[in-house]
Amino acid sequence: MKKMMMIALALSVSVTAVSCKKGLDKIENAVEKAGEDQSQAIIDFNNNFLESYKSSSRHVENIIQYAEAAVKKSKGETVYSMPMVISTMDYSLTKIKGVPSGFDSEQKIIETELITYKRRRESIDKKYEELKSYITSEDYKDDQGAKALALQKDIDAEAKAFFTAGDNIVTKIKPATEAAEEVILKDHPMKDYIVSSKSIMNELDAVMDALDKQYTQGFNEAEAQKKYNELEKAVDINSKKEFDVKDQQYAYKKTMFENFNKRATEFLDKYRKLIRDSKSANKIPDSNIQEISSAYDSVLNSYNSFVQ
Repeated sequence: MKKMMMIALALSVSVTAVSCKKGLDKIENAVEKAGEDQSQAIIDFNNNFLESYKSSSRHVENIIQYAEAAVKKSKGETVYSMPMVISTMDYSLTKIKGVPSGFDSEQKIIETELITYKRRRESIDKKYEELKSYITSEDYKDDQGAKALALQKDIDAEAKAFFTAGDNIVTKIKPATEAAEEVILKDHPMKDYIVSSKSIMNELDAVMDALDKQYTQGFNEAEAQKKYNELEKAVDINSKKEFDVKDQQYAYKKTMFENFNKRATEFLDKYRKLIRDSKSANKIPDSNIQEISSAYDSVLNSYNSFVQ
């Protein structure tokens, strides 16, 4: 649960990221000097990587769950059904042909972390296939599950390295992405709507961060309600905006803007339910966490469709 919540928060910086300005003068100047082409390259890298991290993280989490079930099964415990792991191509990752020079001094570091990220994902897939073969053939009956346990430990270690590399890349690309967005959005016809929608994503991140902590440390109704009120205000402001962009090439974005606001409103519905249920149970129920995570993904997907 913790990893998935963390990934969702990281993914919220897609296309329009916000971070503290302190200490970013150097990278901002470098990006501004690089110009529009490099700014767009930075944004494209940001979007492709975050999409990759989102899909690959879920894939890795499924493998981790499979490995846990495999160990139980190999030791004779009852496992009614093994977690499903669907092998899929990470198309977003294939779009990344290199790290843009616009990242300046961070370019080499990002390149190194990206190599680790790719290799760890490939390694996890290979170990999963080995474990799957071991379980399917019931070879665990020969060694009492020793290999399953060893592979699980390997997968956990590789997953840890995978998530560390992914988080490091997200941290490194964020400042340059923000600077690149300022270059691209400077005279953009949709700037007002993008900035306003971004404020909703920022409030959503604050909500998810708070709920993530409360899920493990205990429900705090006052804090949860405060976050709800702040998010509701941002959604209300955005929803009242009449999408009026003179440039006709962006006319189709009106529907996407309205859909984003609709998904944000639906998130508020789920959030009210979570507060009510958590207050009654004196903790955040698992079902509510799953609902709110799914609602967050819906808002995020709508946001990305609007701004891309």
